[in-house]
Amino acid sequence: MFRLQGSKVLAVDVTGDAVKAKNGSMVAYDGQMAFKKLSGGGEGVRGMVTRRLTGEQMTVMEVRGHGTCWFADRASEINLVGLQGDKLYVESSNLLATDAGLRTGTTFTGLRDASQGNGLFTTTVEGHGQAAITSDGPAVVLRVSAQYPLTVDPGAYIAHQGNVRQSLQSGVTFRTLLGEGGGEAFQMRFEGDGLVYVQPSERNTIAGDV
Repeated sequence: MFRLQGSKVLAVDVTGDAVKAKNGSMVAYDGQMAFKKLSGGGEGVRGMVTRRLTGEQMTVMEVRGHGTCWFADRASEINLVGLQGDKLYVESSNLLATDAGLRTGTTFTGLRDASQGNGLFTTTVEGHGQAAITSDGPAVVLRVSAQYPLTVDPGAYIAHQGNVRQSLQSGVTFRTLLGEGGGEAFQMRFEGDGLVYVQPSERNTIAGDV
C-alpha cells in the first residue's frame, strides 16, 4: 500500500481502508477520496489529557476511498517502517502516515524538548502494517544490542522500535566533549535489542538552552 516516489514523496494506494496522515501533507490524489480531520496526540481520553499537558500538535486526517494519494512534508526525507505486531516510538512531528492496520497512542518518556511539546510524551504506533516517518536529511538506522548500548543527541532522535529501554542522561554533553559550550544538556541512552532512527540534523530542544 505504501511506496516511495523518489525520497520525498509517499504514494499510498487506497482500497477502501482508512489511511491516517499528517494534516495538510497531501499533495495530490486520483480516484474517489473522502477526507476527515481528526484530533491527534493519541486516541481516547488519554490522548486528550496528553495534548493538554504537552501542547503537542499532532493534527491528522483520515483518508478513505479508492485511488492513490501522494503525501509530502516540507521536502523532508520519507522512511518506511514495517511493523509485525511490534511497537514504534516516534516524535509526533516526524510521523507522516500510518495504514489501517496500525493504532496510534502516546507514552510518557520523560522531560525532553518540552519547549516544543515533543518529549514529555512520545507517539506510539503498533500493530501490523506500514508507517511513514520523516527526517531532515536521509535517516540513519542504528542497531542497539545488549553488548553495544547506544547514546543519541536528543535533537537528532526520530524514533525507535524493538525491545529497547530508553533513559535520559544529564551532565556531559556531546559539545562539552568537543570543548564547545551551548550544547545539549541531556543525552538519550538506549539499551536492549532494537533499532533507533536518527537524522543528520538537529531540531532545537529545551536542553540546548540549559
